[in-house]
Amino acid sequence: MLVIGLTGGIATGKSTASRAFRAQGVPVVDADEIAHKILEPGEVSYRLVLKHFGDEVLQAGSDAIDRGKLGGLIFNDSKKRQLLNRCTHPYVRRRIVGELLRHFVRGHAVCVVDVPLLFESGLHRFCGKTLVVSCSDEQQIARLVARNGFSRQEAEARAAAQMPLADKERRATRVLDNSGSPDSLAEQVREVLAEWTPSPLRTLGTLLAPVGLVASLPFVRSSVLGLGALCVCTAWVAGSIAGVI
Repeated sequence: MLVIGLTGGIATGKSTASRAFRAQGVPVVDADEIAHKILEPGEVSYRLVLKHFGDEVLQAGSDAIDRGKLGGLIFNDSKKRQLLNRCTHPYVRRRIVGELLRHFVRGHAVCVVDVPLLFESGLHRFCGKTLVVSCSDEQQIARLVARNGFSRQEAEARAAAQMPLADKERRATRVLDNSGSPDSLAEQVREVLAEWTPSPLRTLGTLLAPVGLVASLPFVRSSVLGLGALCVCTAWVAGSIAGVI
């Protein structure tokens, strides 16, 4: 299974690209959705956030975390931002891996991981290919102002707080240009899938790898070949999930 890491800048159109992939039948693992779920009451990350940030991050009259309040606390404080990352990132990664395994077992040839901080978090290392959704600086600011109701100064501050788009573009396998219409972006997504989707034979091979893994287990202790088969199949499974084989 090919894992495609999808990222971009704030208001560049990453969500539009995700919808285009879903429209083509490609499953998308959304890190933002997972990040919302792990901050629900009862989750480990929820308890860690309350422990370190206190009840002031809760919504008025509720036990739900107010993400706006939490974001305001960390926006201009790098130490608090790092602390929040330690409370959430490990649990987001675990959920992402679990979702990838689920789609792998279901036989999907391609899966997209939608991660705003793909390169910053190091998750790009687990992707076979990476995509950055980009547009001009002026378009990004205009969209952010229109979408969030920010002043221009606030929008520029939000954009400046992220890794520069140019840096993400240099690190990506390919850049999706979202300076035009949604239809243009959707066409680029179709082109990427046509070029990158593994063949059915290759997909079948990745699905059979776990069978070889299990079949080799009885021979591991008594056979050097059995141990070799175990190692090869383990690497095959891991590589298939990461989209590098």
